[in-house]
Amino acid sequence: MSKKIIIIGATSGIGRAMAIEMHKRGHIVGATGRRSQRLTELKQNLGDRLFIQSMDITNTGHTLNQLERLISEMNGIDTIVLNAGVSSFQEKSGRESDLSVVDVNITGFVNLAAFSFEHFEEQGHGHIVGVSSIASLFPWGLSAPYNASKAFVNTYLQGYQQKANHSTAAITVTNLMPGFVESEMTENKSGMFWVASTPKAARQMVDAIEGQKERAYITRRWRLIAWLIKLTPQWVWNHM
Repeated sequence: MSKKIIIIGATSGIGRAMAIEMHKRGHIVGATGRRSQRLTELKQNLGDRLFIQSMDITNTGHTLNQLERLISEMNGIDTIVLNAGVSSFQEKSGRESDLSVVDVNITGFVNLAAFSFEHFEEQGHGHIVGVSSIASLFPWGLSAPYNASKAFVNTYLQGYQQKANHSTAAITVTNLMPGFVESEMTENKSGMFWVASTPKAARQMVDAIEGQKERAYITRRWRLIAWLIKLTPQWVWNHM
């Protein structure tokens, strides 16, 4: 069944690939992002059933107005995918880069997730999808704010799964946890393995969304790594 799906952060990488995959499957898609030109190009490539809205999620008040405008243009929403995120991998500036990551990955995420939950409760149904990361399962000095922010996303989504279970509305909450995926964020990173192509990762993500999974590892074999990470003592991570 065709659904109305909005993707936050759809101008590159996984977000763009998900927009293309969802559109191919017949869904009505709303795409947002800071880079307006890329949104326009996506609209030109996909045509009908794609709506676009420029958005900087760090501007929390304006963001909600933009989201409401997009929902109105699409005549409703069934699913929102919170994909926007940044990393500070190996950046030299500690405090400023850390705060920048928090602004996007935590403050911007919470602003949209909480608003969406309230909106879905009012309309009686909806689906919130958050994009976390395997990196959320362990600390890493070279990307401390990113890993920590994604750990926040994990716990936050678990809490909202509980809220959804106690709501009178039919609300589903999904946590997508990708490993390494080809994207602008992973360019020039060394030591990566099991790197998934962007289209493959997007297909598995959309499968999980359509299947209304509570949690999905992308690609699926990262479930093994997640299990091994959870068995690793804290002192091992501290000495890496």
